[in-house]
Amino acid sequence: MPLIAPPDASATHASLTADGKLLRLEGRLTIANAAKLEVELGSLLDGFDGPVAIDLSRVERIDTVGAWIVHRLLRDRPGSEVKGGSPTAQKLLTEVAAADRPCAVRPVAEPFLERELVRLGAYMVEFRDTLMAGLSFVGLTIISAWQAFRSGRGVRVNAITVQMEQVGVNAIGIIGLMSFLIGIVLAQQGATQLKQFGAEIFVINLVGRVTFRELGILLTAIMVAGRSASAFAAQIGSMQLAEEVDAMRTIGVDPVEVLVLPRVIALTLMLPLLAFYASILAVIGGGLFTWASLDIPPATYVQRLREVVPMSDVWIGLSKAPVFGAIIAIIGCHQGFQVSGNAESVGIRTTRAVVEAIFIVIVLDAFFAVFYSALGYN
Repeated sequence: MPLIAPPDASATHASLTADGKLLRLEGRLTIANAAKLEVELGSLLDGFDGPVAIDLSRVERIDTVGAWIVHRLLRDRPGSEVKGGSPTAQKLLTEVAAADRPCAVRPVAEPFLERELVRLGAYMVEFRDTLMAGLSFVGLTIISAWQAFRSGRGVRVNAITVQMEQVGVNAIGIIGLMSFLIGIVLAQQGATQLKQFGAEIFVINLVGRVTFRELGILLTAIMVAGRSASAFAAQIGSMQLAEEVDAMRTIGVDPVEVLVLPRVIALTLMLPLLAFYASILAVIGGGLFTWASLDIPPATYVQRLREVVPMSDVWIGLSKAPVFGAIIAIIGCHQGFQVSGNAESVGIRTTRAVVEAIFIVIVLDAFFAVFYSALGYN
């Protein structure tokens, strides 16, 4: 059945004095009687264009639609006024009048340069706020670790072991395959260019030094950021939505100590091992390519590696790994704690965790490159 509002028990009635100066409304000015009232007012006021006094003293009830009809009469006939209205009617008329203002159907198009500058400013403010929040979370993590050791509680070994398995052992397959293929690609591209000068032997220099010093740790950190930072953000974010984090605080357990420290310690310990493992497999992949394509035997390949790759390259690469691991874990956990509202927030924060972790890793890698070059390790 169609939903039609029934008419009010007391119908609305309008009457106009002979001089057209006083309009008296009676009954109920509601949405149910609006159509009838519109027709009646149209017939009464036809031919009278001047201001009119509207008497509401006999109105039993008025709603927003009735108030709008009265307000429209006042607006379209300057100088008109309302008499005898109840406080409720006066209040409703005031609110309707305040809401009667023009609005643009389409938003006004801002100049391109102004719009882009506003967006850039918003991005800069958001970047500042994110940076400050991240630094605050780093400080909170350090304080929680200090309090845990000072109180004698120490770290949760079982939790660290579980996280080491998840972020390290379970990642061996994908990281090993990626590194092995990267080594082959490096050797193939280097050989293609160096053949023009008859210097294919220097492919070993390229693969060895780039892998141990830069690509081994950088690509591993990027892979771990995509794999573990997202997992940390999703895990803690789900707990945040389920109010498990609030429950920890209620029973006196520090969520940072329970959820963040094991993940930070585990990733800090495992990333150097994963980086070294990735570098070895990349070197093996490059060695197999040079053996198959350039006829450089494995013994020559290994001997050449020992000659051209200084141990400083290995230590430089490994020295960056703990820093990258701690940063990735902290960013993932921090974004997890920022989850709020609904499940959509989990996806948003997980994406931000991966993007921020990869960005910070690349920035720090550039910083380390400049730092070690300034120290003379070229």
